Amino acid sequence: MKITLVNKDDFGGGAAMACLRLFKALKVNDLDVSMLVQRKTVADESVKSTVHNKFDKYRSEFNFLYERLSFILKERDKSVRFAFSQANAGSDIIEEESIKNADLLHLHWVNGGFLSLDNINSLLKLNKPVVWTLHDMWPFTGGCHYSGDSEKFLNECGNCHFLKHPSPNDISHTGWSKKQAIYNSNPKITFIACSNWMRDMALKSSLLRGNEVITIPNPIDVNIFSKQDKILSRQKWGVPVEAKVILFGAANINHTRKGINYLIEALHKIRETESDMNQVIQVVMFGKSKDFDFKRIPFPVFSLPTINSESDIAEIYSLADVFVLPSLEDNLPNMVMEALSCSTPVVAFDTGGVRDMVDHCENGYLAEYMSSGDLAKGILYVLCDSGNLALNARAKILENFSYPIIAEKHIQLYKRLLT
Repeated sequence: MKITLVNKDDFGGGAAMACLRLFKALKVNDLDVSMLVQRKTVADESVKSTVHNKFDKYRSEFNFLYERLSFILKERDKSVRFAFSQANAGSDIIEEESIKNADLLHLHWVNGGFLSLDNINSLLKLNKPVVWTLHDMWPFTGGCHYSGDSEKFLNECGNCHFLKHPSPNDISHTGWSKKQAIYNSNPKITFIACSNWMRDMALKSSLLRGNEVITIPNPIDVNIFSKQDKILSRQKWGVPVEAKVILFGAANINHTRKGINYLIEALHKIRETESDMNQVIQVVMFGKSKDFDFKRIPFPVFSLPTINSESDIAEIYSLADVFVLPSLEDNLPNMVMEALSCSTPVVAFDTGGVRDMVDHCENGYLAEYMSSGDLAKGILYVLCDSGNLALNARAKILENFSYPIIAEKHIQLYKRLLT
């Protein structure tokens, strides 16, 4: 049984991280698995790149720029620049050895100029069993990665609110129509949703309604993401040992979907109502923060850049008393899983797949959607906890998301499809 995972990158972004972790989990089980990416950073020889020479490199860069520039001309404003992918540029990868040798292909995140819709169709025409993990909504929308308030994907995309000039036959309708044609001519795709919420959205969608969509979460290495000594971690990173530490992180903290404004409002509410805590609260933030005004935070802020080392990230989760994720839309956020695995309770809005990991008032707090007041209440609830939340946090991950558990679920699916 030869399996090839296909993802644009092997590092950077939630989907790349999730795909690489699945690859590692499957390798532990001695499965003949390889990973095909455009941009390779890891040394593992089983991870192959589609970039073999300078021409391939230039072509991949051109495809990325072409896709982005062609959308810039149509975007509503720059806040949605990376929220929509037309998949009108990409590379044909059917001649790659890891594709030709595979018994089964497992697609992950293939946007950003990696695979076009035509390239995806060519892969499906190879008549190999195909599994496609839904890291966001793109496979069943006209082009958006998350639909926001729009429910057009339930019927037929068009008049897209991400566009400057929406119309019934705009690029979202074109994308929806192309995907419909691809799925109709290639009906034997098995879709994996990382969360129950994503599965529900996929099964309601006009494009995937009637297809097989099963829920298998992403895995996590519980040996790397484990509780570190809190005092030593704080001393290493320069965080006051006696502080009540609130942690927030995102690839880009300015991204509207990550909900930073709700966190700021919640922190101001805590500042106004909890005077006895004002002197001990410390906020730690990590991720891309260009142009962000840290003066908006009413407590001392310790800002870290994007952290690439998983062991460093585990220390940062471990030094915190609570990790806050005020995302407005999310599938199965890696950061929530990582924090819980490090025994750090999580406060988040009750949205997307967060509830698959956070059990309300057991290992964290699920706040009312878009309520900064309830978010503040949740933060205080965790900060005042005696320690049971932290114990439950780690247990939740060990019982549901470890490498052996998630690898076995994938292996059983692969065997069924290849029988």
